[in-house]
Amino acid sequence: MSYITNLKCRECGQEYPISPLHVCETCFGPLEITYDYARIRAAISRKLIESRPHNLWRYRELLPVDSEPEAGPFSGFTPLVHAKRLGAELGLKNLYIKDDTVNHPTLSYKDRVVSVAITKAREFGFTTVSCASTGNLATAVAAHAARANLKCYIFMPEGVESGKIVGSTIYGAQVITIRGNYDDVNRLCSEIADKYGWAFVNINLRPYYTEGAKTFGFEVAEQLGWKLPDHIVIPTAGGTILPKVAKAFKELKEVGLIKDTNFKIHSAQAEGSAPVIHALHKRTDLIEPVKPNTIAKSIAIGNPADGYYVLKAVRESGGWGDVASDPQIIDAIKLLARTEGIFAEPAGGTTLAVTKKLIEQGRIKRDETVVVGITGNGYKTLEAVANAIEQPVIIEARLKEFDSLFERLENGKREIAGAA
Repeated sequence: MSYITNLKCRECGQEYPISPLHVCETCFGPLEITYDYARIRAAISRKLIESRPHNLWRYRELLPVDSEPEAGPFSGFTPLVHAKRLGAELGLKNLYIKDDTVNHPTLSYKDRVVSVAITKAREFGFTTVSCASTGNLATAVAAHAARANLKCYIFMPEGVESGKIVGSTIYGAQVITIRGNYDDVNRLCSEIADKYGWAFVNINLRPYYTEGAKTFGFEVAEQLGWKLPDHIVIPTAGGTILPKVAKAFKELKEVGLIKDTNFKIHSAQAEGSAPVIHALHKRTDLIEPVKPNTIAKSIAIGNPADGYYVLKAVRESGGWGDVASDPQIIDAIKLLARTEGIFAEPAGGTTLAVTKKLIEQGRIKRDETVVVGITGNGYKTLEAVANAIEQPVIIEARLKEFDSLFERLENGKREIAGAA
């Protein structure tokens, strides 16, 4: 049973029937799904949700699908890790990592949004799905399309990490790279969507696709015992996830699953691609596009489609945002790996590096509950850190050689400890 009522323009309020539309014909504003919250409130409960399988569909009443979902049976409900060692280094008692590096099947939060988009594409009768992507979305669309037996075309900017290209082609998708940045790719894909009538998950299916990001927020609240964190820090690229996490928290109160919605949501961007943070710091609504230049390629979007709504959500919550340089991103990736055994891609390094800044600025207090969103796996972006790690030592297969090496290594550690 579906609880969606219609599509509604976020700007002028014009309503549209449920269909593969994403832009208002009156004011060209983005369309969003609306729900019958009164009916949902009567149908849903914590007990019902907790009785369901550990995947994103446990919140199906708050997702825009009509039929029993076929995509993403193992996606979602990723760990919320109490990061005690990392918290001790940062001075936080209640620090949590929402770890989508282990999301199924393609190791990023994009498995959430794509599960919903592919399900909706099937409901609308599409036979070909596609996307414009900086990498993680591409692998997710390719994998879920393969499982759903749909034709798949992937468009990415030239220079995307090799792991994400291989991770898309392995599923049988046709991958096409474009000379230019993500914004060039996105413009071309809008034209292709109009001409060929394909389901582009982040264009004509965008209202449905973005709703999948709410499950990140639903899970955080449930995993904290149906409570919200004081702070949650989320990376910003096109602006899909952050406003939807904020929406998720508000919806949980709307349908009676939580009592309080006091939280602050913070945006993290790479210094080399930070149009939203620039606008936030200038206290303006005008987001000026930039040409991305950062190792954090998965969030290197210079003209974010939902950037304005990131600003709105951050400001409404009383949150903030900041940027991280490439060296700071690498340091944060290494810190998270060393303390918690979680290997994040540069987007995750960006989020943790910005979290450190927010603590140093006094915006996050030491005794508050903080959730850091880690949205992608570092094994997909090895190039980003390959030159920043210690290289292996090579020795002969002789015990004397190891004895000598071991002595040098231990002496080196003692010297470092003494200097500290």
